[in-house]
Amino acid sequence: MAASNHFLSKASFSSKQACIIDRIGGPVPEIRALFWDVGGVLLTNAWDHEERNLAIDAFHLDKDEFEKRHKESVQPFEEGRISLDEYLQRSVFYQPRTFQPEEFKQLILSLSKPKSDVLEIARRLRGKFLMGTINNESRELNQYRIKTFGLAECFSLFVSSCFVGIRKPDERIYRMALDFVQRAPEECGFIDDRPVNVEAAAKLGLCAILLRSPSQLKSDLQKFGVAI
Repeated sequence: MAASNHFLSKASFSSKQACIIDRIGGPVPEIRALFWDVGGVLLTNAWDHEERNLAIDAFHLDKDEFEKRHKESVQPFEEGRISLDEYLQRSVFYQPRTFQPEEFKQLILSLSKPKSDVLEIARRLRGKFLMGTINNESRELNQYRIKTFGLAECFSLFVSSCFVGIRKPDERIYRMALDFVQRAPEECGFIDDRPVNVEAAAKLGLCAILLRSPSQLKSDLQKFGVAI
């Protein structure tokens, strides 16, 4: 993968290779479906390290202890095996606090903001493509964000880790998304802000784009034949 490129480039493509655009003008498959990450792409992250640091400061938590407990619980939390209440009991309320769980939850929810420029790109493409998400997120935060930011108006399929019990970059979540839409990998685009997730999708043959900026996203989508 060339470091200067935002999408993976090779000389040819197949269902077992990264979907590619030949640098000298090779064939480009027709995109039928677009899959989007949510946190870091369409919206701010729901509960990543920056958000956790804000909560740690606001509620004066011991950072090392909290992060240790978070690490122990984040996988079942994002895979839908424990609820937000259970996660908070394990990571925060395992001892008496001067604040209530609802206060902590409200702070978490308040941190979610739209990434308006990318959301606008997605909205302009709805109706032209089958639109879905492939994202790692806990059930309560995922459902709150879908409702609050009107994502169901733009996306018809949510392949979320909390719903399917698998997290990116496990290749099974991408295969599941392909099974749901019944499309070949090279007919599907995927947009994410994390290289490890983009590389996993490209390895299966999806037309994978690493998001750096809205203008770069538009350019790379157009190179895959997706007119904005």
